[in-house]
Amino acid sequence: MSTQAVAAPVRNYPIELIGSLRYVARQSIPNLRGSVHGYELLYRSGDEAVFRGDFEVASRTVLDNTVIFGMEKFTGGSFAFINCTSETLTEDLVRVLPPDKTVLEVLETTEPSPDLVAACRKLKTLGYRLALDDFVWAPKFIPLVELADYIKVDFISTGPTARWELLRRLKGYKVALVAEKVETQQEYQQACSEGFTLFQGFYFCRPELMKNRKVPSNHLCHFEILRLLHTDPIDLDKLSRAVKRDESLTYRILRMVNSAAYAVRTEISSVRSALVLLGEETFRRVATLAIATELNTGRPPEILRIAMVRARFCELAAAFCAFNPGEQYLLGMLSLLPAMLAVPMEELTPALPLREGIREALQGTVNLEGRMLEWIKRNECGDWKGCEMIVRSNGIDGIQLNNCYTEAVLWAEEQFHLAN
Repeated sequence: MSTQAVAAPVRNYPIELIGSLRYVARQSIPNLRGSVHGYELLYRSGDEAVFRGDFEVASRTVLDNTVIFGMEKFTGGSFAFINCTSETLTEDLVRVLPPDKTVLEVLETTEPSPDLVAACRKLKTLGYRLALDDFVWAPKFIPLVELADYIKVDFISTGPTARWELLRRLKGYKVALVAEKVETQQEYQQACSEGFTLFQGFYFCRPELMKNRKVPSNHLCHFEILRLLHTDPIDLDKLSRAVKRDESLTYRILRMVNSAAYAVRTEISSVRSALVLLGEETFRRVATLAIATELNTGRPPEILRIAMVRARFCELAAAFCAFNPGEQYLLGMLSLLPAMLAVPMEELTPALPLREGIREALQGTVNLEGRMLEWIKRNECGDWKGCEMIVRSNGIDGIQLNNCYTEAVLWAEEQFHLAN
């Protein structure tokens, strides 16, 4: 049986962009329903991969990168929240971005001068939205509050009393409240009770896990399919029978393989045909994605999107670490199983068709197999120092990893719509 390579080549980006390690990462901003309202685009630059306080360089770089990568592709059509200094606002640099999908974040260090207020008012008339980042009340900010669409509040550094006072002062202003650094379900529930409607953090990836809860019986069949997918060679008869027992999964797999993304010449009407035509490695990826979609049923869709980015990144980065791409893809995709099923990872891993090293990586052990998963976890929260530590200690090319991340985000956005 013929197979196809799992990992497509990483796209080539402009030399001047790659040479200076100028890249962006993104953090999602979900709403009360768990759907993504937008993404904040985070800045990374320099050989050290550590932000050293040059907000002007950071702001200009994010603008440049967003234009090069294509903002709509990078954010999946959601709003892009871009950190802006006074200079990038007053000099009209932000006008390179589409106004209908751009939220301009006024940094907390920015002084609300008359020129800045006038620039913000002009940008509002052009269709841009404004956000005040890490906001702390002061009378001098009133002109900006009157223009703002979003007020972002650091949920960790601002205590309950300070937040209550802030929200009292904001009554009457038509602004959406964004709670930043919300990491737990308890913090999320507290933010909801206080009136916040948008959230930034990983609360949906860290749910309240139910101790001693077993894997739901309707998902045990999916783990069995994963086991069959990762036997070598695949037993066509057993796999086809197992998939057919789940009509929804069968539908997802056939819909995906018949999409334009896989460019098959004739319509595929059976699991067996899909496996034969796509090849084992490509079919494994398609089926694993379909299974992850089923496992995430009833949970915020952003969990699946993050899992897809992780899976594709780990798959692409495997080439630079002499890892098995298919195994790394599975590692990334399954890393959010606890968030999908509300079951602790230690309860899940015994049923997964994985080597011991991969199981340990999923359970949080810092080991060789899990270093690319650890890199992207740190990247998701803007821990550039941690990313650089992994790069240097393992002798990996940081530029290549950043390329892999960008490629993974763009791929995941394309695949997400096929899987749902």
